[in-house]
Amino acid sequence: MSVVFVAASQLPTPFATFTMHGFLDEETGKEHVALTLGQVNDGAPVLGRLHSECLTGDALFSQRCDCGAQLEAALRAIAKEGRGVLLYLRQEGRGIGLLNKIRAYELQDAGADTVEANERLGFAADQRDYSICQPMLDHLGISAIKLMTNNPRKVKALEGFGVRVAERHPLEIGLNVHNRKYLTTKAGKLGHMLGLQHQEEAE
Repeated sequence: MSVVFVAASQLPTPFATFTMHGFLDEETGKEHVALTLGQVNDGAPVLGRLHSECLTGDALFSQRCDCGAQLEAALRAIAKEGRGVLLYLRQEGRGIGLLNKIRAYELQDAGADTVEANERLGFAADQRDYSICQPMLDHLGISAIKLMTNNPRKVKALEGFGVRVAERHPLEIGLNVHNRKYLTTKAGKLGHMLGLQHQEEAE
């Protein structure tokens, strides 16, 4: 795998002071980040999230998605736990890039859903590659995770390269009038699990 560790530093945030670990994918030139809090390499399952970059949601407060709300909720949960990890992956627009995401948004403005828009542009519905997480988690010494996600592909990907998903915690947050169709499409076409009840994991 071409993802290598570069450096680590402290990152004070409103939620906690995390350690920020920088990684470089030498094959693509993309730079990824892991934020950790507390001791994560003791073998016990670590509360964590794999979060794909979303400039519009994470930094520009877009209401078209739930990404920014999920990012903040995950960091708050890790801070409350006092221990955890968040991998921030440079896979904008489910892997199609920022400018293509804007093109997809233009198609959505004309009536397409998020999957149809990607496909009309010649992309798969979701092009993200979670194998980049393996060398990052290996470097951090994390082998088991309590994963904050609604996406079954993330669970399958982690288990596929030997990371045990001890628990899944849904992140049902950020629903608004602008993203209702987007969230419905994620559940209906991409199989996102919008809650423990949906997965029959809880009564």
